Amino acid sequence: MNEYLTLSMLLFSIGAVGVLVRRNAIIVFMCVELMLNATNLAFVTFARQHGNLDGQVAAFFVMVVAAAEVTIGLAIIVSIYRTRRTTSVDDANLLKA
Repeated sequence: MNEYLTLSMLLFSIGAVGVLVRRNAIIVFMCVELMLNATNLAFVTFARQHGNLDGQVAAFFVMVVAAAEVTIGLAIIVSIYRTRRTTSVDDANLLKA
């Protein structure tokens, strides 16, 4: 089971570095999704270790939130791209009135 937790930590770290380093909104968005999947892996691993379904239920709710995030996040990214012709995170602050 430690291998799964190590993989989860590695995936979460890659996602966190991607969020902090990258400037493209789509790549940042993918890194956030990677971080959510890493937490799902950790939830399911802990549920399996303890022999209950609590972690799997939590992972299901994380997937539901991730699906809603994908819908809203991609709509925001598309609207920013249509107005600015770029998906750079640095240019998103130009949307202020």
